[in-house]
Amino acid sequence: MTLADKVTSTRLVLAPAFFVVYFMFPSASWTVPVLWSLFVISEVTDMLDGMIARKQGEVSDFGKLYDPFADTLTQITYFLCFVIDGILPSVFFLVVLYREFSILFVRNLMLRKGIAMGARIGGKIKTVSYILAGGLALLVSSVIRLGIDGEFFRWLMFASRAFFLFSVIIAILSFIDYLVIYARSPKGNE
Repeated sequence: MTLADKVTSTRLVLAPAFFVVYFMFPSASWTVPVLWSLFVISEVTDMLDGMIARKQGEVSDFGKLYDPFADTLTQITYFLCFVIDGILPSVFFLVVLYREFSILFVRNLMLRKGIAMGARIGGKIKTVSYILAGGLALLVSSVIRLGIDGEFFRWLMFASRAFFLFSVIIAILSFIDYLVIYARSPKGNE
């Protein structure tokens, strides 16, 4: 395992830690900085692993698949917390799940053709939109945990859901891009 892969692996530890803290202490205000720390560290490692891989010449087929896998598990974990808490709509979450499992399937089909399909620009934009949607939802959760209510809370909840919808649309568009790449790829070992 390369250094970049080890950095990627931290997200596979931080995501369940986020879930545990989120639900074991739902009304404790001390969880706000802990959850934000876990969220930020996870997303920073997502940027770092790619930079390390490129700088050290460690870009590999394994890393091209492992990084998006870790991203997906991390983001699904956040979104699940926010859906269970009633912050994000479950129907959008279901679309996200379908998209992410479908991408895994398409990547497996590409592997059968001998191609390790890494993230494309649409996938990277989708990831940024997921991070922003997750950050807004975490802000809503933080406001709830800190006992802040009023007009700001209602506006924040609306903004969080609207941006989650926007990220779902981006996710669907990026999935279409992956399908186009798959359809145009050489036949290979199918």
